[in-house]
Amino acid sequence: MTTQNLWMHFARMGRYETEPPPMITKADGVHLWDDRGRRILDGLSGLFVVQAGHGRRELAEVAARQAAELAYFPIWGYTTKPAAELAERLAHLAPADLNRVFFTTGGGEAVESAWKLAKQYFKLTGKPAKHKVISRAVAYHGTPHGALAITGLPAMKRDFEPLAPGGFRVPNTNRYRHPEFDDDETFGRWAADRIEEAILFEGPDTVEAVVLEPVQNSGGCLTPPPGYFARVREICDRHDVLLVSDEVICAFGRHGATFACEKFGYVPDLLTCAKGMSSGYGSIGALIASDKVMEPFLAPTVTFPHGYTFGGHPVSAAVALANLDLMEREKLNQRVLDHEDAFGDTLGRLLDLPIVGDVRGDGYFWAVELVKDKETRETFDTGERERLVREFLPSALFDRGLYCRPDDRGDVVVQLAPPLIAGQVEFDEIEQILRHTLVEAQRLI
Repeated sequence: MTTQNLWMHFARMGRYETEPPPMITKADGVHLWDDRGRRILDGLSGLFVVQAGHGRRELAEVAARQAAELAYFPIWGYTTKPAAELAERLAHLAPADLNRVFFTTGGGEAVESAWKLAKQYFKLTGKPAKHKVISRAVAYHGTPHGALAITGLPAMKRDFEPLAPGGFRVPNTNRYRHPEFDDDETFGRWAADRIEEAILFEGPDTVEAVVLEPVQNSGGCLTPPPGYFARVREICDRHDVLLVSDEVICAFGRHGATFACEKFGYVPDLLTCAKGMSSGYGSIGALIASDKVMEPFLAPTVTFPHGYTFGGHPVSAAVALANLDLMEREKLNQRVLDHEDAFGDTLGRLLDLPIVGDVRGDGYFWAVELVKDKETRETFDTGERERLVREFLPSALFDRGLYCRPDDRGDVVVQLAPPLIAGQVEFDEIEQILRHTLVEAQRLI
């Protein structure tokens, strides 16, 4: 078998002309196996997806049963039982009046749907000039053209410009990079106030939405300071701007709650989710809208002219329902709450290494920031980033038995997000592999 015909995602394909990529052949629990027979600890849940762990036969069996009964039918003016039941379940689990569920097949589609929905909402409510979206620097919100315009990573957008107009950026909540503030609450107030500043600068009559992850992925697990989201909610209400909680990564237990906005104390107008909804056993995502946003779409002649062929796929929906049952039965949300401090403390041991500047995160979603100079917090230059993030760390970690994510979209970090069934044994293994690898990495700089 050859891999020459496969065009992989986010990959420099030239290197694989002579060197085939690693091939994962099976998985069970928190481990993967490759075609060389090596066992690798999955420190990233695939891609922040496999909440319940690999090899959950009961989820595969649900998929097989549903496929035998009804493998496919669209929800374009029709429905299926799994799609209707999953929508009801998600509405029940979502906070406050987030009661309407629009299915997609993934997270980028959910964010794209949120922007389009918000635009049409304001046209229906008599404010057609509202079309701009504010997001944070370095934040990733997906690759479709609309979602990419919301993404705060210039390098990811450069080759596809011009994008949809209307995306604007504000500072993120990287506390490590803002040591000038005396306390977290002051920093949080400052960061939130930059959102209002942007709204006022652009004109409140032109801004439709603020899109924020509860914990920002790119940049390395940037957590919200105390009071941050309360202040953002207040700002959005004052200026009639929709608050979108992008929980594509953060939902379904990653932070010990079905939806992370509840843990961090705010209620959005729109919520996007995907990844962990089915623990990766089916492709599914969703946009969940509040009653307020839904109301103008209930007029007799109004349609939201948007959809996806495989949105709400009956097999994926059935698997997602079974996954939610499994997570409740095994109390995985509570497991994360019970173990998140231990995970953070275990990774915190790495702070004794000169190359480790910061360890931050929440739940089962953590990042280790690497620095060139610990005292000054100096980061790496372009050549050093290339050697660390692309040439050395991925293969060195994998060869030692750990799959995770070295990343430099922002500062240089290693991200860890194991399946929610992981415990102290896995935390210790992650820390030890990271320690040995990072000691070696220090010699490269």
